[in-house]
Amino acid sequence: MTHLQAGLSPETIEKARLELNENPDILHQDIQQVRDMIITRPDIGFLRTDDAFILRFLRARKFHQTEAFRLLAQYFQYRQLNLDMFKNFKADDPGIKRALTDGFPGVLENRDHCGRKILLLFAANWDQSRNSFIDILRAILLSLEVLIEDQELQINGFILIIDWSNFSFKQASKLTPSILKLAIEGLQDSFPARFGGVHFVNQPWYIHALYTLIKPFLKDKTRKRIFLHGNNLNSLHQLIHPECLPSEFGGTLPPYDMGTWARTLLGPDYSDENEYTHTSYNAMHVKHASSNLEREASPKPMKRSQSVVEAGTLKHEDQGESDNTQPLLALD
Repeated sequence: MTHLQAGLSPETIEKARLELNENPDILHQDIQQVRDMIITRPDIGFLRTDDAFILRFLRARKFHQTEAFRLLAQYFQYRQLNLDMFKNFKADDPGIKRALTDGFPGVLENRDHCGRKILLLFAANWDQSRNSFIDILRAILLSLEVLIEDQELQINGFILIIDWSNFSFKQASKLTPSILKLAIEGLQDSFPARFGGVHFVNQPWYIHALYTLIKPFLKDKTRKRIFLHGNNLNSLHQLIHPECLPSEFGGTLPPYDMGTWARTLLGPDYSDENEYTHTSYNAMHVKHASSNLEREASPKPMKRSQSVVEAGTLKHEDQGESDNTQPLLALD
């Protein structure tokens, strides 16, 4: 085992070998082959090229060196083309801090049965007078930068669950094709993370319409990993065990505390109020921030979707009996 795999469990090392074609005997050669390609893109400023950094791109592309380099180049090119998004790219930036404080994103402490980290988005909590979509996207990208430092997550990956309960048509109208395309480019095309699934819960008809708009920008592999569950939590539980989920999704865990991840990143500077204090936190220089999830902190009350779980079906309290439970749909 090379020092680049230090800290990984034997099971994860074997998983990396079987699923990602990771071979510790030639790991340094694989990394160097990617590094040698940098000269072919003088138009891009590769601001970080150390072994550990390049390794996460190889893992994201199953050790296909050319694909890993393409992803590495797109990572830095995306940042060059969207400079404003990455100015003051740290948790104390006022816009990012507001989004984090409002629960964008939520990050569960425990992983799923496959070792994947579960991210949550409660769409109805988007207060458009307080948070721009761009700042929410920046908070998500910053969170991923912190989480991807964990080598186990580089190999096991992530799951994203979006709860669309009570997400209004007016809110949806702000999701323009241009900003959705920006999010897709940042997450699908330019970040070295393995997403095992994106799960929509309680999505209204206009979210289906939005999906139709963005579908041309999605890779086939991404489409196949998007699941529209509607009100059918049973289909969600077939893919993510209830023991891994909070009660909002029919799980056995307590309701999700929206302040959990913000407290992890902001530490003593976390505040429930709209006034913000300065912290020197910078995600690119913090290692293993996710291990701080165990710190004790009082829950932060937050607006969230009002739903109840009955027989594995999510039902709006103001809708009466649910009549539109949908089976799992994997979009091809």
